[in-house]
Amino acid sequence: MRIPLTKYGLPQVVIYPGISVLTMAIIAFLVPISSLFWILESVLAVVLIWMLSFFRDPYRQIPAGDNLILSPADGTISDIELVDESSIIGGPATRIGIFLSIFSVHINRAPCAVRIEKITYRKGQFINALDPNCGKVNESNDIGMVRLKKPSDKILVRQISGAIARRIVCDAEKGQEFTGGSVFGMIKFGSRTELYLPAGCGAEIAVKIGDKVKAGLTILAKYDGTS
Repeated sequence: MRIPLTKYGLPQVVIYPGISVLTMAIIAFLVPISSLFWILESVLAVVLIWMLSFFRDPYRQIPAGDNLILSPADGTISDIELVDESSIIGGPATRIGIFLSIFSVHINRAPCAVRIEKITYRKGQFINALDPNCGKVNESNDIGMVRLKKPSDKILVRQISGAIARRIVCDAEKGQEFTGGSVFGMIKFGSRTELYLPAGCGAEIAVKIGDKVKAGLTILAKYDGTS
């Protein structure tokens, strides 16, 4: 049976819940049964459930279609802007920003069938991930990709740390190929993920600001005239 917790959660998925369980046991041994006892145990139980749920890796039935660009992250669409992206796209690009709260699934997935062309990690600050400009100053990891299906556009997925997130995980390597919706990493705790598509590439944006999206399930954009 598949355990719906990500391998990327180690060692936190063992250490943090373990500390919570140990603390609950100590309270049960030392604190008399009272209102305070139940409050403390209830708070720790909620924290325990949240810590386990944060590292959840739910099964996803990936939509079929070579013309689909899927969301690389769970969260909320915070901005859709035309920007200049010279490192991977090489010019104007449409940036779709996704904010991940501490309650979101934090697994990152490939937006379509791609080959990894370039990975660039940058150290930085940890300002609020709701700020669209945080990608310029925060710790981040750029994964440059090329679509394996026509059109062979370049795509950029940027993993960005937030005010709480302090750990970016990326399993992808240069030259590696992924099918659409395949898991390649995660960002631990609240964060931001950005998807960049070449401006004028013919892919119609299928979401708007405020939409809730799920990695590997929600269609962010769709190419016309492809199968």
